[in-house]
Amino acid sequence: MYKLLRNFLFLFPPENVHHFSMNMLKVLCRIRFIKKIISKQWGTQKEEWKKELFNLKFKNPIGLGAGFDKNAIYLSELETLGFGFVEVGTVTPLPQPGNEKPRLFRLPKDKALINRMGFNNDGVKIIGARLKKWKENSSVLPVQNRLIIGGNIGKNKITPNENAWKDYETCFLELFDWVDYFVVNVSSPNTPGLRELQEKDALTKILTHLQKLNLQLAANKATNPKPILLKIAPDLSWTQIDDIIELALEIQLDGLVATNTTISREELQTDNDTIKAIGPGGLSGLPLKKRASEIVQYIYAKTGRRIPIIASGGIFTSDDMEEKLKAGASLIQVWTGFIYEGPAIVKKILEK
Repeated sequence: MYKLLRNFLFLFPPENVHHFSMNMLKVLCRIRFIKKIISKQWGTQKEEWKKELFNLKFKNPIGLGAGFDKNAIYLSELETLGFGFVEVGTVTPLPQPGNEKPRLFRLPKDKALINRMGFNNDGVKIIGARLKKWKENSSVLPVQNRLIIGGNIGKNKITPNENAWKDYETCFLELFDWVDYFVVNVSSPNTPGLRELQEKDALTKILTHLQKLNLQLAANKATNPKPILLKIAPDLSWTQIDDIIELALEIQLDGLVATNTTISREELQTDNDTIKAIGPGGLSGLPLKKRASEIVQYIYAKTGRRIPIIASGGIFTSDDMEEKLKAGASLIQVWTGFIYEGPAIVKKILEK
């Protein structure tokens, strides 16, 4: 059924379809009995699916990666579809429109997407207010039934790299009370110069500062520090990954997200003329599956269980999830798989 609907939706621009589909789901979920039907159909939860990590209780190990619900608008609807956690953002201090459209492209032959969105978001103040409202409304639920929310944070395009740490600080301070964990995004290929922050010196400055803030805020608020994770690119060399692992262990980073999108265009089924016409951007989906698994396996082999890993990249089926878990991941995130497999993806993966 979804395949037929997908074929129809794929006739229209991807970004328009994204907003239309999620807004339609939002309208349907406002009708209580329809929301119950959707939840029963796609949001089933079982005891054996539960997972505890970072001192957080996840309903299941399947999350939705950053970039889908950038502005924390669709949390209730995504919870209804069964996700165990949702990562909002990437959030920047100031609102920004992102790059010019079109900036999102489908590659159906490869079950992939190319995006150059450019951190388009409403800014940390507005998103923080939405998350505050969400947390207050969900605080009445038992801990084991709550949707875990991650805050993926980045820098504004106009902020020079030498001042990037200030942008991460601003987002961290604003969102501290309203998210369950943080992901530092220095690996998107769509903000000029951002990936330079993955170099060890720049990364050390950002992460050590956030760790210091984390401990201070936790002490002042008499609460636990928030887990801080780093999202890394699949295009890093093994030497660069070694540097990140060394730093993560040194500053006791809580985890890594592996991986972001890739700038590689190798071994695609889509013809070269189409790829050239699309232009730059990060590639996600099935072509990323192998490289993402290799990086997860490499990090796990180097560190054992000392650095928990959230795996992202090319996850469409239960076999794909199993591959990532066997490689050493503790949790997984889908994104492109959600577009191609549809709203039943969580249930289909979990119920094998």
